[in-house]
Amino acid sequence: MRRSETLLFTSREAPDRENRAVRLAHRAGLIRQFGSGLYAFTPTGERVRRTVAERVREAMDGIGAREVRLPQLSHKEPWERSGRWGAFEGEMFTFENREGKAMCLAPTGEEAAVELLNGAARSHDDLPVLVYQVGRKHRDDHARGGLLRTKEFTMKDAYSFHTSEESLDATYERVRRAYAELLDALGVDFVVADAANSVMGGSDSEEFLAPVESGTLDATYCPAEGCRFGTTAEAGPALAAGDACPDCGTDLVGGEAVEVGHTFKLGARYADAMGLTVDGPDGGDQSVVMGSYGIGVERLVHTLISQHADGDGLRWPETGRSVAPYDVSVIPLDYSGELAAVADSIHGACGSRRTLLFDDPGQSIGERFAESDLLGIPRKVILGNHYRETGEVEIETRDGETRSAAPEAAEDL
Repeated sequence: MRRSETLLFTSREAPDRENRAVRLAHRAGLIRQFGSGLYAFTPTGERVRRTVAERVREAMDGIGAREVRLPQLSHKEPWERSGRWGAFEGEMFTFENREGKAMCLAPTGEEAAVELLNGAARSHDDLPVLVYQVGRKHRDDHARGGLLRTKEFTMKDAYSFHTSEESLDATYERVRRAYAELLDALGVDFVVADAANSVMGGSDSEEFLAPVESGTLDATYCPAEGCRFGTTAEAGPALAAGDACPDCGTDLVGGEAVEVGHTFKLGARYADAMGLTVDGPDGGDQSVVMGSYGIGVERLVHTLISQHADGDGLRWPETGRSVAPYDVSVIPLDYSGELAAVADSIHGACGSRRTLLFDDPGQSIGERFAESDLLGIPRKVILGNHYRETGEVEIETRDGETRSAAPEAAEDL
């Protein structure tokens, strides 16, 4: 992308927002607020959000899940059959259609997933099945924390169907491992805590919690590398900061956290209530048990900002493939003559979709450096006085490490 042709929403001033991560997301031009709990993603922000969503999709595809698309609109009847119309109504957007029938914007998809499978999975041989979607959800939540609690958000929600608890346990563990590998690959520092199932129902559930400076809940967790133990007030017997970690013995610490993922063992609650059965081995009806698994996409973006940003702006972990809006920035001291020609060549060779070329004559060299760092672009290719003197470009990482290289070497970044 050429800076002169790209609509960026960056700002020199930090707006007055709830916490540092939200202020940085606004200042870097990733988001714009449309009202309480309503956010738009700019072209730059959408590049990050979409990349995170694709990483989530890859994690689910990697364990054999099949992507579906369930409707966001729902009639009242499935929620009445599951017993959640009244239980969810406080956060559920409800209304009547033109025929006077009650409808809602689905805050989650258990009921729809059962309806999807009902009549299609007929035999015990058709199960287990694991389906997922990545799409918009709507909840009339009390908006706070920027992207952490909003009225419209993107969630990956997955649902598994089984004829035995042993089969459910196996899939649950597979999803659990996939979540841990995904969060590690994204560079999210996280712990796992037992949780209450509340309105979801079922037996067991776990929250994947990311410690942050300003989050949505209080947590006590183990700071030891590789230990994932965490707990919250709803998990049962209270553990406090300073207590020994039950998994590794390290002293626990306390602080705020963000729930970035949640996994549930739902049992037969939804299948029984909504009449989903399959033919068993003996020809009779066999009960179906379910699991449910969610990840918040915008919450992951917020968490990455909160955990890794520095005084210069955003930083996106390079634990593999970065979710940064651009991989490389090409920064000439002056966009003219030979410098412009070499900058254009590097921009094209690195791939114009993943490279931001600072060709806007209205920006000073200092402004170009500052904007690149504000956006968290992992590498800069600098064509300045060093190039004029030696014919070599300078390649600088977001962390400030610099090396010199021939222009053609920069094209391989």
